[in-house]
Amino acid sequence: MMVLITYDVSFDDPGGQRRLRHISKACLDHGVRVQYSVFECEIEPDQWVRLKAKLLEIYNAETDSLRFYMLGARWRGKVEHFGAKKTLDVFKDTLIL
Repeated sequence: MMVLITYDVSFDDPGGQRRLRHISKACLDHGVRVQYSVFECEIEPDQWVRLKAKLLEIYNAETDSLRFYMLGARWRGKVEHFGAKKTLDVFKDTLIL
């Protein structure tokens, strides 16, 4: 299933930059960054449960924000992209490492 994860982390307190790095790292472990604070994660339901729990442990509910958009298995028909930074579909396009 595809989950779109977005977040906004406040830097008003000293731990903000640390939380931002940890949230970003957790998302990178499961998906692709499509904008600075937006990740597309094609993930199995059991992995999703663990990732969501981890993100909810990291963020500060008083100052930060997390949003999860459940796009499901047929997500490709629900996503349109326009403008700069054409995104690579790592689930379909060929990657050479």
